[in-house]
Amino acid sequence: MPEGPEIRRAADKLEAAVLDKTLTDVWFAFTELKPFEPTLVGQKVVRIETRGKALLTHFSNGKILYSHNQLYGVWRVVNSGELPQTTRILRVKLQTADKSILLYSASDIEMLDSEKLAEHPFLKRVGPDVLDMTLTAQQVKERLLSARFRKRQFSGLLLDQAFLAGLGNYLRVEILWAVQLPGHHKAQDLTATQLDKLSHALLDIPRFSYNTRGNVDENKHHGAIFSFKVFHRAGEKCERCGGVIEKTMLSSRPFYWCPGCQH
Repeated sequence: MPEGPEIRRAADKLEAAVLDKTLTDVWFAFTELKPFEPTLVGQKVVRIETRGKALLTHFSNGKILYSHNQLYGVWRVVNSGELPQTTRILRVKLQTADKSILLYSASDIEMLDSEKLAEHPFLKRVGPDVLDMTLTAQQVKERLLSARFRKRQFSGLLLDQAFLAGLGNYLRVEILWAVQLPGHHKAQDLTATQLDKLSHALLDIPRFSYNTRGNVDENKHHGAIFSFKVFHRAGEKCERCGGVIEKTMLSSRPFYWCPGCQH
C-alpha cells in the first residue's frame, strides 16, 4: 500500500492537471453521489489535501470529496474525453477543458461539507500528517511521550495512523534503522538523545522521501536521492556496521533490521 509520500505525490499530479480549472463534466458511480454531479459542473478544484492515506478534494463551492484508495483504488490523469482501456471499475470522473482525473476501484468515497469533515470517523481518528510542514519535531516528541503512546512498541506504533498519519511499513523500518532502534523499544524507555533523534527522523525521513520523489538508487546514495537502507535488503550487509540485515514479522508486516547496530 502506498505511504504518505506516494499519496502526496499522487495528489500533486492531480493538482497539476485540474487545479483552478472550471469543471466541464462530473460523474460519480455511486447513487448517493449522483445529486452532486450538476452542482459541481462550473465549479473548480481549489485544493487536493492529503490526510495520511486519504485524499480530500476541495471544490470552490465548499464541498469536499473524501476518498481513500485502500488496497485497490488508483487515480489517473488523462486528456479530456479519454477513458483508458482497463479492467478497473471507474468510480469518479472530474473533467476540465483539457484534462480529466479518474478514480478507479476505490469504494470509500463520500461528499462532505466543513461540518461533516470535522466529524468524519476516519479523519477524527488519524493523527497529524508527517507531511504537514507546520508539524514540528517538538510536537512529535510530545506525542511520543503522551500517556496514549509512550508505552507502545515502535513496531506497532509507527504503523498506527492515530499516532502519525502517512507512515507505513517502509518508513517504519527506515526510520528505526536511521535512529538505531529495534522494533520492540518504547518511547518511555528512551534517553533524551534517542527521543530527540527519533522525533526528528519521524518527520525528516518521510519528507526526504517525498522531496526526492521516492527515487531508489540501488547503487547507494548519489546526492539527494532516497535510498532504502534496510527495506527489502534481507541478507545484505548493513552499510553502517557491516552486519547482516535480517527480516522478521512484526505487527503482521515484514520487518527489516540490522541486529548489529539496532539495539
